[in-house]
Amino acid sequence: MYHILVVDDEAKIRLLIRKYAEFERHTVTEAENGMEAVMLVRQNPDRYDMIIMDVMMPELDGFSAVAEIRKIASPAVIMLSARGEEYDRIHGFELGVDDYVVKPFSPKELMMRVQAVMNRVNGSRNRNRDVFTAEGLTIDFTARIVTVDGVRTELSPKEYDLLFYMVQNRGIALTRDMLITNVWGYDFYGDDRTLDTHIKLLRRSLGPYSRFIVTLRGVGYRFEART
Repeated sequence: MYHILVVDDEAKIRLLIRKYAEFERHTVTEAENGMEAVMLVRQNPDRYDMIIMDVMMPELDGFSAVAEIRKIASPAVIMLSARGEEYDRIHGFELGVDDYVVKPFSPKELMMRVQAVMNRVNGSRNRNRDVFTAEGLTIDFTARIVTVDGVRTELSPKEYDLLFYMVQNRGIALTRDMLITNVWGYDFYGDDRTLDTHIKLLRRSLGPYSRFIVTLRGVGYRFEART
């Protein structure tokens, strides 16, 4: 099972998540705000497998806390928010957030999302990987490093997974359902906007090589690049 850091300024929310997480045999540590969460991670960067982080909190908001935590550790992250605007979702995904849950939420569904995210994270670590190069784009599957014209570009964990899947299936028309199923999993509870958001972010990260990701209207996407 996993060690989960639950960060929310509402004690009743933390208690609710703790109750359901411990029922699933997870270990739970609580933090009242983003500042406390960053402090806990700094004390032991490898301690937490997952962070469930509220967005709106005193002291330090969730987005700022995740940005600080990403400098010292790389746990999976699920954001909680009373807001569901696209800007918030994009900002979260840019920080490497794995999933985004809008309040009010079902604690049972949240636990299913925790398991789904951890399954994807653990699965990506166990893939057989090598190196792919096309023009100025290089992808080291083993090290999970992407360089654009010799400069390393930082991708979120989900951007990596999406890019790797598309490259491994380059030249093939990948439907939206195929991408969601193979990158997010059969138990994905989001919608098509999540895929579109990540494609947008991925293209931005690839710079001039964003053209390798071809949009197939009404179908999905295809990765086209000559090695």
